[in-house]
Amino acid sequence: MQFNATSRSVKGTSASRRLRRAGRVPGIVYGGKDDAISVEFDHNEIFHALRKEEFHASILDMKLDGKGKGQPVLLRAVQWHPYKALVLHVDFQRVDAKQTLTTKVPLHFINGDLSPAVKLEAQIISQVLTELEITCLPSDLPQSIQVDLANMPAGGNIYLSDLVLPEGVTHTVHGAEDDLVIAAALAKKGAGTAAADGEEAEGEAGENSAE
Repeated sequence: MQFNATSRSVKGTSASRRLRRAGRVPGIVYGGKDDAISVEFDHNEIFHALRKEEFHASILDMKLDGKGKGQPVLLRAVQWHPYKALVLHVDFQRVDAKQTLTTKVPLHFINGDLSPAVKLEAQIISQVLTELEITCLPSDLPQSIQVDLANMPAGGNIYLSDLVLPEGVTHTVHGAEDDLVIAAALAKKGAGTAAADGEEAEGEAGENSAE
């Protein structure tokens, strides 16, 4: 996915405000063997690009100043206005094809409606994690990782160890997080209480009949 960037020499808070008033977004590109450089983007272009999931978890092709070959980069940080639909600042990291990188990719949950938890017990599946931090070479970076819920039992969990990661991809675990819960099947609110009340009513009816 390609996007455009323009070099900028003027830096500082005042310069950034002027850029934003002109419909531009300040940013920075860092990493690799070259020095970090200050850049700017067209707000509408970068805003619409950021709305696409693949822009957040793909190796991107940044065309700098409209010259030569684009350079591979990875989106690292976005600063948004607290209440307006405005992008304030964007950071990108250069990518070296021979060096592993660590980033987060979204989890896509599939086949939830086919699971025993939903079909047989009418439970809901809670997506505990929506993204996963992974390490891999740039060429192995997946845009997303699928979590198959087809066999999720009632009251069951899907753990990190249950995921099937693409070849060349490993998950990154921090501290004592040895086997995280990815998704959990839960009874709908009030369902357990209703069932208990029903059983209690049946028990009382039986006792009254015996009397």
